Amino acid sequence: MVRPARQKDRDDQRERDTDADTGVQTCPECESRALLRSPDESELSCEDCGLLLEEERIDQGPEWRAFNHQERQTKSRVGAPTTQTMHDKGLTTAIDWKDKDAHGRSLSADKRNQMNRLRKWQTRIRTKDAGERNLQFALSETDRMASGLGIPRSVREVASVLYRRTLEKDLIQGRSIEGVATSTLYAACRMEGIPRSLEEVAAVSRVDRKEIGRTYRYIAQELGLELEPVNPKKYVPRFCSELEVSAEVQTKVNEIIDTTAEQGLLSGKSPTGYAAAAIYAGSLLCNEKRTQREVADVAQVTEVTIRNRYQEQIAAMGVHE
Repeated sequence: MVRPARQKDRDDQRERDTDADTGVQTCPECESRALLRSPDESELSCEDCGLLLEEERIDQGPEWRAFNHQERQTKSRVGAPTTQTMHDKGLTTAIDWKDKDAHGRSLSADKRNQMNRLRKWQTRIRTKDAGERNLQFALSETDRMASGLGIPRSVREVASVLYRRTLEKDLIQGRSIEGVATSTLYAACRMEGIPRSLEEVAAVSRVDRKEIGRTYRYIAQELGLELEPVNPKKYVPRFCSELEVSAEVQTKVNEIIDTTAEQGLLSGKSPTGYAAAAIYAGSLLCNEKRTQREVADVAQVTEVTIRNRYQEQIAAMGVHE
């Protein structure tokens, strides 16, 4: 059946409108979608009717070519991207420690003395006041602790942004720089879903656990950080890996946590202790027993905590010892 001309025009217009909405480019001559780009990206033509749509298109890429990562690094003329983990956001300059010129020749004695003086002044002027020196120290502490905890770069960026926000709101007054830096790192871990307990953070920090917890609560309240309680299941893969238990045990541990949490046993409990007790219970049920001491050392909790949580969990699961 042949469609009327008016109906055909309406259908064609509807197709053009759809292409415009979805961003699909079509040929203005034959309305074909078969568009062909030349190998050098300079021309765009229609494959059906041959109409040239674009000519001498601007290439936004570099003028050089590289075939591997080493060539790309060698030919690139830009530095690293800006980062919040450095007090000057990575925009500073640096004087190389090698006493050689651009051609690799050694410098004379006078030039070496001049370069040493320039390096000394370069180090001094990177921080113009005490505030920048304190920020530099705090961010270096954050980077040191993050390295000790195995925290990725993205979480370090978040921690640095949180610390800068505490500076803007003048929340550091009367508190130690190390304590605030550790608290912002702990908050960043919780925000990004990288679980680290207070005990683990305190182990790499220069302040004690009590001060970290107190400063963290104050900062979270002042900055309006709405952080949900940590799910014990997030600790399970790391703890099970360190204890070298099988995947069957890990599955059983997650089942124990889900079942007991639905019955309200998780409320008010430490997530690390709860996960450790579930791992101990799961290893017993799967005949891969790990001692309470082994589990407690990995989770950095006490054996008493594991015994108390373990007894509650097996009772809720309906398992008799």
